[in-house]
Amino acid sequence: MTRPPFDPVTDDDVRAVTVQLGRPARDVIGIAARCACGAPTVVATKPRLTDGTPFPTLYYLCHPAATAAVSTLEATGVMAEFTAMLESDADLRARYLAAHESYLADRESIEHVDEIDHVTAGGMPERIKCLHALVGHSLAAGPGVNPFGDLALERAAWSPDVCRCRDLVTDDPTTLAVDALGGGA
Repeated sequence: MTRPPFDPVTDDDVRAVTVQLGRPARDVIGIAARCACGAPTVVATKPRLTDGTPFPTLYYLCHPAATAAVSTLEATGVMAEFTAMLESDADLRARYLAAHESYLADRESIEHVDEIDHVTAGGMPERIKCLHALVGHSLAAGPGVNPFGDLALERAAWSPDVCRCRDLVTDDPTTLAVDALGGGA
C-alpha cells in the first residue's frame, strides 16, 4: 500500500500551523494542501497521536481563512442541505461512500489503528457532520474525490488559488504573522 502524497513537514510548517491554530500543532506528518503563497492549508496528522489517542482526522483544515469560510457555510445551514442531497441522490451516496473508502485507504497506508478502523471524518459515509473535514479531504485528495468537500469549496468565500494570508494580519500581536504562514516577503 502506498502512502498518500503530501509535502514533508518542516519546522517552519509546524510553526505556521501552530500560529494558524493558536495552539501547538500535534503529530503533523505532512502538509496535504497549501495556499497559493505556500502556507499550510491542510495538515496530515498521525492516526494515533503521540499520547496514544486514536485520531481519525487524517486531513485537518488549518488555514484560518479557509476555516472561517467553511464555518460560515456551516452556520448558514449548508450541512442540512447537503444531507438532504445525500439522502435523495443514489449516485451522490455512492460517490460519498467512495470518498470514505479513499480516506480510509489513505490513513491505513500510514498506520492501522484498531479503534478507528472504519471511522473517517466529517460524517462519512452516512451523513454530513463537519464540512471542515470534508473540505480538508477535498483539498488533500484533489477535485472529484469527495463530492461534498468539492461542493463546499465551490460555495466558500475562499479559494486555495487566491492568497489572502496578508488579509489576516493586523497590528494585534496575537493574530497571524504573514512570515509564520509562509506568505512573507
